[in-house]
Amino acid sequence: MARKLARQRSARGKKKSDFTLKRVTVASSVAAVALVFWLISCQAIQRQSSGYFSWQRSQKQLSEPRLAIDLLADTLVTNTVTSPADVMIQPLMMTGGDPYIRALMRTISASESNVPNPYAVLYGGKQVHDLSHHPQLCVTIVTGPNRGRCSTAAGRYQILYKTWVEKAERYHPKPSPFLFWTGYSFEPEYQDAIVYAWLSDRQAWGVDIAKLLRQGKIEEVLRLLSGTWTSLGYGIEDNSMSQYLPEIYQRMLKEELQIASQN
Repeated sequence: MARKLARQRSARGKKKSDFTLKRVTVASSVAAVALVFWLISCQAIQRQSSGYFSWQRSQKQLSEPRLAIDLLADTLVTNTVTSPADVMIQPLMMTGGDPYIRALMRTISASESNVPNPYAVLYGGKQVHDLSHHPQLCVTIVTGPNRGRCSTAAGRYQILYKTWVEKAERYHPKPSPFLFWTGYSFEPEYQDAIVYAWLSDRQAWGVDIAKLLRQGKIEEVLRLLSGTWTSLGYGIEDNSMSQYLPEIYQRMLKEELQIASQN
């Protein structure tokens, strides 16, 4: 009798444990299915969200000024047609001066150094932090007719070290003499000041550049300067912005004339 009761209790316990196990299994399955649906929903939301924000970014990019490097990327990668009038060109650090020369300086930098921090850029795109003097770093040229050589071009106007020393001796507004040596700061305002004085010097170019600009002869001026800044076109090489420079100049001139009228 005792053995029979024990067997009955054992059977009831086994049925109970089996039932409990089935409940746990069912609950786990339901939880697993719910988790799967939740993950799918999250992915769908994420796709929709990223798509929305990607659209927002694209709309923002189309509505804001573009850097020249972005315009080139649009053309090569996405084949998106953008206007050179949308190119963002930073204002000069120097204040005052002839708005026609100032507009020309910004136009030169549109093809030479159109990056977020043009005053600190080296040839090839790397940035430097010390502008107390010309960086004098010779970077290997990887494309174009001078491939294999190196260039010390630096700053907003991509001035070679040798040219910087020559022009700084003549035009730098605040040279720093020390014993038998003179230093020339490469800070942004001095880059502007030297290039401004250089472009304004009739003897340096054999013509009055400001006068030519007032006569609307921007292409003649760009041709004249292309021997110094080859990216302006008309010479041994150019870049993706060269053909748009006359149009860019007109927009820069409009901005500079407006600034001059407010001062």
